[in-house]
Amino acid sequence: MNSKRLFLYATFCVGVALPAFPWQGRIEVATPHTQLLLHANEGKDLRLDYFGTRISNPWQITSTGTDLNASALPAFGTVDMLDAPALLLEHADGDQNLELSVTGVDTKKGSDYTLTTVTMKDKKQPVTVKVFYKAWQNVDIIETWTGISNGEKRAIRLKRFDSGHLTLRRGNVWLTHLHGNWAAEAVPTSEALTPGMKVISNTDGARNAHCDAPEVMLSLDGQPNERRGRTIGLALCWSGNYEIRVNTPNSRLHEVFAGIDPQASDYVLDAGKTFKTPHLAMTYTDKGLGGVSRNFHYWARHDGMLHNGMGTRDILLNSWEGIYFDITEERIIKMMDDIKSMGGELFVMDDGWFGGKYPRNTDNSSLGDWVTDIRKLPHGLKALTDAAKERGIKFGIWLEPEATNTKSELYEKHPDWVLQTPGRELKLGRGGTQLVLDMTNPKVQDFVFNIVDNLLTKNPEISYIKWDANASIQNVGSVYEPKDKQTNIYVDYHEGLLKVLQRIRAKYPNVVIQDCASGGGRANYGLLPYFDEFWVSDNNDPLQRVYIQWGTSYFFPSNAMAQHIGGSPYQMTGRITPIKFRCDVAMSGRLGMELQPSKMTEEERKQCTTAISDYKRLRPVVQLGNLYRLVSPYDHQGMASLMYVDDTKDKAALFVYKTENFLNQPQPRIILDGLDPDAIYTLHECDVKEGQKPCRLDGISVSGKVLMEVGLEMPLNGEYASRVFYIVRN
Repeated sequence: MNSKRLFLYATFCVGVALPAFPWQGRIEVATPHTQLLLHANEGKDLRLDYFGTRISNPWQITSTGTDLNASALPAFGTVDMLDAPALLLEHADGDQNLELSVTGVDTKKGSDYTLTTVTMKDKKQPVTVKVFYKAWQNVDIIETWTGISNGEKRAIRLKRFDSGHLTLRRGNVWLTHLHGNWAAEAVPTSEALTPGMKVISNTDGARNAHCDAPEVMLSLDGQPNERRGRTIGLALCWSGNYEIRVNTPNSRLHEVFAGIDPQASDYVLDAGKTFKTPHLAMTYTDKGLGGVSRNFHYWARHDGMLHNGMGTRDILLNSWEGIYFDITEERIIKMMDDIKSMGGELFVMDDGWFGGKYPRNTDNSSLGDWVTDIRKLPHGLKALTDAAKERGIKFGIWLEPEATNTKSELYEKHPDWVLQTPGRELKLGRGGTQLVLDMTNPKVQDFVFNIVDNLLTKNPEISYIKWDANASIQNVGSVYEPKDKQTNIYVDYHEGLLKVLQRIRAKYPNVVIQDCASGGGRANYGLLPYFDEFWVSDNNDPLQRVYIQWGTSYFFPSNAMAQHIGGSPYQMTGRITPIKFRCDVAMSGRLGMELQPSKMTEEERKQCTTAISDYKRLRPVVQLGNLYRLVSPYDHQGMASLMYVDDTKDKAALFVYKTENFLNQPQPRIILDGLDPDAIYTLHECDVKEGQKPCRLDGISVSGKVLMEVGLEMPLNGEYASRVFYIVRN
């Protein structure tokens, strides 16, 4: 390395900003166990060499010929863009080329992360592109994003602006992504990468986790394996339309692009302004799909969620499936009595509590008119918060702040506040009347903030909000946005939403807020920093929930996953399931209930009381422990099993569910994971059915080595059999 290059590399390593002249040298972005290696040569763009296991002498890879030397962020107008660009913009003079060269590298250290910023400038136009790499030092997660600054005298148009780009050596690489629909979310789909372009996207507008979710895994050693194999996980931290592309253009490489979907989203960037893309979080592990999951879960609890990501959640009863819109003060207080009697800690009043001129009795009116319906609640919300306080439980409430109905006082007063294209007939959503508010408009942002602010100011005893979003963006137009910026709507909507959430969280950091969107439509890391949990699915059928929760757990921690005990037969599927099975399935995440207690049998009440009591003992390890998926329901072995282990490996929780029931069906032995092989553990069965004795495994003491190498033969007799164990180090 010549003296100039050595000086620059040393300057970068000690964290001093580099001078603003063409830069060349090596860049290392490292977490505890992984490395991202890049380099730049004078007059050239940023190049990616390696992403994988951390090595002590990483630059030896250049002598082995295994360095990738691929563009870290290929731009249209360069040789690398012949395959596919990550950046494409149109300059003010119509020029669409972007030829970037590195002009500086800077690194700063935070309390538990290192932020590396690489600055590049176009060779002709005054456009600057910065690529950011935030390497967490407590977990193997690197976040990357891009900042595009317009130094021109007029606006430029961003036509493609991906958050990140990753190049992999071509091989037997498999892609795993989560597909689904309303009430059937998060189905894992795995396929080998073949030549051509694989595109995963979502264009709902308001929500992006129904149908296809913005997270993927890449298994580098062939077909995905839960416990082993080099695996990369990617999660786009964005709540709007997105596109993830995996391109296999030649015999040498796979390329992965992730960012905001460019369809109808050319972003007009004014002179002197900077646009920052959403973050792309990525991880690498040699421990298969499970290793990726545990990395994301740890990151979420410590860094990627709200300040209390390490907190445990209350056990609640939500009113929706119990009484729907038929809310009265008497019914609500009776439900509080019921959940209190079973050991619950929180009651949430769902839809149907509001409306002045238009009462909210169905889903076709009143959204936006956030006043208490005194015909249903004559003594107002204070009577309910007082009743909850008297019973020693907390009180929560449902809102859908981003929407209105044509049948509402809000729409009558402010028809210009909804997304629309003047002169075109409105496309109406749920109930034949629902519309999405124009969150690009600062007045609408103030209105949405004030919904929450007024509610909590007048009712400070409210400790929980269920924030719903039941509508897609169907009217792609804004009265507020200027005519030449209508293509900014899909992006500016979510930027406006984030501004509102930031204001709410600044003033009300301790109110628990659930992210709900027709179920799991907003399960993403773009919004999770502002929410404490999300509603996994509107489908509470316990058998289907085994599958939905399994897929959701690929990227999200259990204390963010709201899982409720529903009724039987279940309304959506008609399936009849025993109460123990319903309880055991819900206990593997944030436990709650979603039914009418007054309609429960005595057996159901007793079983739920037992489940809640046992869950309180299991809660710390379930909600804060490390997840190990043991037997997948998607492998069709007749059962599913998962477990959580705390950080000290002293305690664990094991869940086993029978998903099929055939005579003489072979049942796999359950091989546990994550324990200390040299420790002795005792198994304690939980949520035992009323009047029955624990199974033969209750009370046995076994070494961690036996549990993880020999395993357990699990007694599962009869349809919908299930077992829950608390495992404790002796």
